[in-house]
Amino acid sequence: MTRVFLNRIGTAVPDHDIHLEFVAVARAAMTDPHEQALFDRMVVMSEIEHRYSALQPAPLPRTESLDVQGLYRLDGYPATGERMAMYEQQALALACRAIDRLGIAAERETITHLVVASCTGFSAPGLDFQIMQAVGLRESVERTIVGFMGCFAAASALKLARHLVRSEPEARVLVVNLELSTLHMQDQWQIEKALSFLLWGDGCGACLVSADPVGLELGSFRSFVIPRTEGFITWNIRDQGFDMHLSGKVPGRIRRWLMEHGPVLLGHETEAAEDVWAVHAGGRSILDAVQHGLGLAPDALRNSREVLRRFGNMSSATLVFILDRIMREVSSVAGNGIAVAFGPGLTVESFRFRRPARA
Repeated sequence: MTRVFLNRIGTAVPDHDIHLEFVAVARAAMTDPHEQALFDRMVVMSEIEHRYSALQPAPLPRTESLDVQGLYRLDGYPATGERMAMYEQQALALACRAIDRLGIAAERETITHLVVASCTGFSAPGLDFQIMQAVGLRESVERTIVGFMGCFAAASALKLARHLVRSEPEARVLVVNLELSTLHMQDQWQIEKALSFLLWGDGCGACLVSADPVGLELGSFRSFVIPRTEGFITWNIRDQGFDMHLSGKVPGRIRRWLMEHGPVLLGHETEAAEDVWAVHAGGRSILDAVQHGLGLAPDALRNSREVLRRFGNMSSATLVFILDRIMREVSSVAGNGIAVAFGPGLTVESFRFRRPARA
């Protein structure tokens, strides 16, 4: 059976750090001082320091719009069509930035497949077609869109890439996870909604997957659905944009499920420590739930927590950023690893990988 490797990764975020801008806007929109105080505490507890957006904040004083592009107007937030138009304007440039950092310019002709995952924007011909043309891939490249699967779509896209290489050992697959989550903020400032918006940032991760024995070796993939949780995370297209619901019950339900089903998730029935962990940074409470549910060491999720601190939750791109940090870590000892991501369903996607030793 052909062995498959994630050879290298390129990542990119937009230029505009909007985290503190958002905190100020959200706090000002709240009229209840008790909610303001709770929001202030949760901002600190989130352990997020930076989030980036394709939208440039407008200078103060803001009289017309929160952003220079004029998407979030003070007299009314945009309809879905306006948000999609902004996605079409902004997505390709960010994707090309990540692909450029991946460094495939000299091997564009060898790319046989392109897999693009996104749940924050759609058009046709879409981002896959635009990437093909902008990057200079062959027009015969086989293109696939992984759409609307949410935060676990990085695992879905890499799973597809692994299947492609196993079935066609000469295949070289470019995988792109692109999310512009900040295009979907709503003019709703109840505390639960504001705390949900506090998580999201924009980002893109690009991966090269092939049979070349370089980088992380991709092992088995597994998928689970946590029972009676289908309404805990929802992501629906509405007239005024994409509407996210993230229940406060999610962390506790994940923790309890992992305490019971951790061995099944990990692929063994007896306890064994993993050397390397890549857990989707859906939020500090999600990472805490995984750490407690699996009984992990205090620093086991250090890469996930650092990505959360520096970038927030970038939906499907987040796991790619975490894997990038793991690939860049210098270790003289090879490490077995497991990646885990959560999303609508409540779905749990996981896969094993192996990091080679580095001198």
